[in-house]
Amino acid sequence: MGRFILLGFLLLPFLEIAGFIWVGGQIGILSTLGAIVLTAVAGIFIVRWQGLGMVMDSRAMMARGEMPQRQFAEMMMIAAAGLFLLIPGFITDAVGFALLIPPVRHWLYGLMSRNMVVVTTYRPSQPGPAYKSIELDDDDYR
Repeated sequence: MGRFILLGFLLLPFLEIAGFIWVGGQIGILSTLGAIVLTAVAGIFIVRWQGLGMVMDSRAMMARGEMPQRQFAEMMMIAAAGLFLLIPGFITDAVGFALLIPPVRHWLYGLMSRNMVVVTTYRPSQPGPAYKSIELDDDDYR
């Protein structure tokens, strides 16, 4: 498995360069550069929008005392999508945009969660004041 990952990392730059050359020959160099910049900018806005929604869902789940393991996994996939969208290239952009599609993330989570066990020490906080206060007289502090 490690060899395939190494081979993928070594082949990816060559495939991306070949993609640049092919797309540049089809639509022109300025259009190719514009497409690269446009996908990066659009991807960042989509990642920010979806990421903030996931953070809000996670906070609501934690407030109810639930462990948001699926949301954490999806937030990591959204972060990976943002990284793929920032890397210039059409193959990485395709992978990044695929990770932004919720059914793809659900499928990947189902695929990965078969081999995972979530262990946590998280306990919802007890009702009451979150911080204990210490009463001081005027002479007790400077």
